[in-house]
Amino acid sequence: MSVVWTQTQLDAGIVTLATKLVVMMQDVPRWALVGIRDGGVPLADALAHEVERQTGTRPARGDVDITLYRDDLYTGLEKPVLGDTDLPFAVSGCGIVLVDDVLFTGRTVRAAMGEVWDFGRPDFIRLVVLVDRGHRELPVAADLAALAVDTRKSDRVTVDWDKGEVRVEAAAS
Repeated sequence: MSVVWTQTQLDAGIVTLATKLVVMMQDVPRWALVGIRDGGVPLADALAHEVERQTGTRPARGDVDITLYRDDLYTGLEKPVLGDTDLPFAVSGCGIVLVDDVLFTGRTVRAAMGEVWDFGRPDFIRLVVLVDRGHRELPVAADLAALAVDTRKSDRVTVDWDKGEVRVEAAAS
């Protein structure tokens, strides 16, 4: 296991993402941060806090649970655990910024977009991630990423919010 980012770097990455997000969204009249459960929720909360600190205005916040939208729901999960989707604003006509901790194959993002579209038709969907680790299976790219790491497909990338670190763990040989 190797620690790629410490708490200090994680905090700086969040500030940088929020600063770029403010610039990206400056001309958008209505937009919301939507965290993908579970890893995207703490990042979306941190970004909302930092955007508010920088601008004085807190963006709308929501969360999506993609369990029922997974393409492996009936093949890869022993017993699916359903979480809550909470979109306390009108999705139609709103710019949606999906937020996740790690972007890998793109399948999670595809599932999250399906969930959002069931609630209405957003003006657009953008993607902000903390870590982009590559190995895409779908044509999905982050609009903003704080960190790009070179990994093998078998590696595991973990964001530990409690310890304030990003780790890369090599798969057992």
